[in-house]
Amino acid sequence: MTGGSGCVIWFTGLSGAGKSTLAEALGGYIRSRGEKVELLDGDIVRKVFPQTGFSKKERDEHIRRMGYLASILERNGVFVIASFISPYRESRDFVRGLCKNFVEVYVSTSLAECEKRDVKGLYRRARAGEISSFTGIDDPYEVPPSPEITIDTAGESVEESLESLVNKLKSLNILE
Repeated sequence: MTGGSGCVIWFTGLSGAGKSTLAEALGGYIRSRGEKVELLDGDIVRKVFPQTGFSKKERDEHIRRMGYLASILERNGVFVIASFISPYRESRDFVRGLCKNFVEVYVSTSLAECEKRDVKGLYRRARAGEISSFTGIDDPYEVPPSPEITIDTAGESVEESLESLVNKLKSLNILE
């Protein structure tokens, strides 16, 4: 693996794209190989810090804070698997700059597929005007111009997506 130096694997994409599911699967895979792993998930972190808002400024601050935390864990030899919508390119680039070993995973599942999944009912509520500043509906998602990995979870199982991800991480010398 990275020889104990840690790594930040940053999942980004729309709500419902499959980021958390794939991040959890990858965490289990890496942990089963005896590595230290921490998962930072947007939904879980927002439960701990419920006052985190959704304006552009608040989202940027949130991602910068989580990126800083990820970089500290990375310096201590931890594989950090971060799963955040992180809609703005500038914030993701800021996090990349903090980290020594940073891998951006763009979960490129289409808006139509994410809306079809809508397990939390968020897209329905956003379309009904009950939620404002919802990424992909009335707030932009800036697609990463050159992520290390792009995965579309539509039409493939979690296991298939995980296999593609692991193979790519091996080719980048992140995993053995």
